[in-house]
Amino acid sequence: MKIAVIGAGSWGTALALLLRQHEQAVRVWEFDPALVARYQSGLRENPVLPGVPLPDDLEIRNDLAWAVDQAELVLMAVPSHAVRATLGRLANLASADVLLVDVAKGVEEGSLKRMSEVVSEVWPALPGTHSLCLSGPSHAEEVARGLPTSVTIAGLDLEQARRAQHVFSGETFRVYINDDLCGVELGGALKNVIAIASGMCDGLGFGDNTKGALLTRGLVEITRLGTAMGGRPETFAGLSGMGDLFTTCMSRHSRNRHVGEQVGRGRSLDEVLAEMTMVAEGVRTTHAARELGRRHNVPMPITEAVHRALFDGADVREEVTALMTRELREE
Repeated sequence: MKIAVIGAGSWGTALALLLRQHEQAVRVWEFDPALVARYQSGLRENPVLPGVPLPDDLEIRNDLAWAVDQAELVLMAVPSHAVRATLGRLANLASADVLLVDVAKGVEEGSLKRMSEVVSEVWPALPGTHSLCLSGPSHAEEVARGLPTSVTIAGLDLEQARRAQHVFSGETFRVYINDDLCGVELGGALKNVIAIASGMCDGLGFGDNTKGALLTRGLVEITRLGTAMGGRPETFAGLSGMGDLFTTCMSRHSRNRHVGEQVGRGRSLDEVLAEMTMVAEGVRTTHAARELGRRHNVPMPITEAVHRALFDGADVREEVTALMTRELREE
């Protein structure tokens, strides 16, 4: 299958390598001309994936029309805040018959739309059944090194999801399919907020008891909002919900957990973000998650606490105390 990978960050690069191993015809588009020039000069290693060489025959260009020419599947691997603008260009270049697989785990700030909702708005000619989401416990660093990983591809039409399933699946990458597109998208996005909270616990030096309680109550929070928005409860107990949540909250690879840990140690959010070379989706999603909770009348105490700590200058330790001393209730 002819595949265009849109974005040569860590995730786009890792999946491009995976697809090449599956003998797919892959072209990669990268928006940063400096990064493209680096690859074309012979430095065949992504700076955010050190130690993972890129094959010489993996073409990476700053030419979107070239990347999507005759593509049968387009893999969107740009951050959620860049999806709308990138899609606006894609819609004028790619065939409306393509399968679009998005891997951004976020909610659009301002509109509060899920990524598939942004797709349908910006690219109305693309059938809704061709808009898919790949999500689950999957750090690019491990996928790029061939470590066993399982994910979910979700779409409104399981037959279209199954087409993508066969393209991505292999000896080290197992793909399940799900028709709960809403639930899979929300699980992947909302878990990043809880991952920031998990990092804050690490930064404060809290232990396993704290982390266990946070993950459990965080999953409750995600599930309540997700079901209020149309997702199915069982989706949040699967790979794209609980699986992704637990992995992100515990992993040394997690950018969102890292942000929370540094803020928990007393550093400002601006200071932490300034030194990062990759995007922590959960920072923007915290705004969106708080607003979605309020819109749907779903209590989001952990999300509210993270928002205050990140953006309102609240003391992280005091926020933990406030959570622990809330009104007592049944589980």
